[in-house]
Amino acid sequence: MPASRARGLLYALAGAAIGAAAARAAYAAFTRNRPADLSGRWTRKNHRGEPITLLEGPAFVAGSSAAAALAPGLTPRVRAAALLAGAGSGALGAYDDLYGTTSSKGFKGHLSALGRGEVTSGAVKILGIGATGLGAAALVSQGPADTLVNGATIAGTANLANLFDLRPGRAIKVALLTGGPLLAASLLRGSPAAAALAAVPLGAAAALLPDDLGERAMLGDAGANALGALLGLAAVTQLGRPGRYVLLGTVVALTAAAEKISFTKVIAGNPVLHRIDMLGRRPADAV
Repeated sequence: MPASRARGLLYALAGAAIGAAAARAAYAAFTRNRPADLSGRWTRKNHRGEPITLLEGPAFVAGSSAAAALAPGLTPRVRAAALLAGAGSGALGAYDDLYGTTSSKGFKGHLSALGRGEVTSGAVKILGIGATGLGAAALVSQGPADTLVNGATIAGTANLANLFDLRPGRAIKVALLTGGPLLAASLLRGSPAAAALAAVPLGAAAALLPDDLGERAMLGDAGANALGALLGLAAVTQLGRPGRYVLLGTVVALTAAAEKISFTKVIAGNPVLHRIDMLGRRPADAV
């Protein structure tokens, strides 16, 4: 094995391990003294109407931030970009988790409300994640055009990941299925820094997957936004310009489609996607 690939594998394992250990430790600390009835501001009803905790999200943000700060192989600018993208979008997502309302829904709904002079929590999150995405992109991009494209991609993937967080484990599965090839490509290309950056969110997310699938917790906006932003950052730092344009176009198309169609219905209607979606979950009719 070439030295660069071996180093990349070592960095990736370290980043994933730090993220996983920190996320599990944070989740244990956050939930240690929670009431048995799951009452409180960090509790939501899931798709079954059962109460579960949103503290998985802050645990993911803590784990991935620790890994971004400590994982070997990252340059100072990439490390700072990862902390800004992950922690920034996570904090804005947590704000929406705690103070969000349902008066406006979706990207279009929040922006329409903003046009009427109504500042919703969702609009604050959209604008804030856009700003943190541009800030993170500015640290890893060359020139204004690249910064705009990369910033839009990071913000777009943060929002898109949240659109998948509607069923147990779905957002994390999507992250693993998209981030896994990104990690593999960085290892094959012998890019240790890219491998470490891609491994950071994957390790933290995988460590929390059992509780997500078990319907004991969910990422919420905090975790899903941070997960998507970190994967978007990993993608834009590795892909060439054509690849980044294709990625941004795909993200925009899927976000626009989500305004008209239900991802849940599309997944349920496709046997392969449905099987992946149900893998590890309780049966749909279980109580």
